Amino acid sequence: MNPLFAQIKAFVLSKYFLKQLGLVILFYLSVVFVMMVFLRFSTNHGERIEVPNLVGKNAEEAKVILEDLGLEYQILDSIYDPSKPAGTIVSQNPKSTAFSLLFVKSGRTIALRVTKKTDMVEMPSLIHRQLKFAENTLQSRGLKWIIRYKPTNDANGSVLEQLYKGNRIKEGARIPVGATIILIVGENDEGEPISIPDFFGLTFSDAKYIIDTLGVSVNYICNDCITREDTLASRVIIQSPEYIEGETVPKSTPFTIHLRKDFNGYIENEEQ
Repeated sequence: MNPLFAQIKAFVLSKYFLKQLGLVILFYLSVVFVMMVFLRFSTNHGERIEVPNLVGKNAEEAKVILEDLGLEYQILDSIYDPSKPAGTIVSQNPKSTAFSLLFVKSGRTIALRVTKKTDMVEMPSLIHRQLKFAENTLQSRGLKWIIRYKPTNDANGSVLEQLYKGNRIKEGARIPVGATIILIVGENDEGEPISIPDFFGLTFSDAKYIIDTLGVSVNYICNDCITREDTLASRVIIQSPEYIEGETVPKSTPFTIHLRKDFNGYIENEEQ
């Protein structure tokens, strides 16, 4: 027998080698055992939580349900759907156990998609554009509009200003679908004649609706109105141009509407 091989065989069979080998095997088995125990507890091995069906529920209600089950939640995005209340859940991932037959462990995140009532759209630039183009552009974006004419020496029929809630709005500003844009349109002639409406006694809202329909400029005056509620409750007492049956004025004529909150008191004073 080769002396070298005999030495190796003797070393392998020696008590020292066998002892060290046993210690190594014992250490390995201990590590495996500890890892199995750790993974069992850290991954909640054997835990089965049934995923509830959250579709159709409000996001706040779903949050309470998931927290009671020890589950997390995350809202991925909002979907425009005016037919449902805002915050209604339309989809979830993973799906409920009743549909997917899947169970989860505590701490699992459930992804939700919810509805929103208002969709946003970017405001286009309509300045110096012809009115017809502006109307078609607003309509394609789901926006409403009111036209008001302004006398000008040029730009006849073109948009001079675009307003939202009484303020100028720039291109790219995000506004809700269905919002109303006021278009100030240039008119370099007197415009077609319009009949003078009789505003006397009308509420502010009714008078404003008629004015907006006519597309004429107007100045509202209410000396005894302090709050917005006062203005909404006020009625027309004086108008300019004065109403005369059958009389007309150019469309570019500015109107002045005087209102009074205490309309009945005004009538009594007039009668006296």
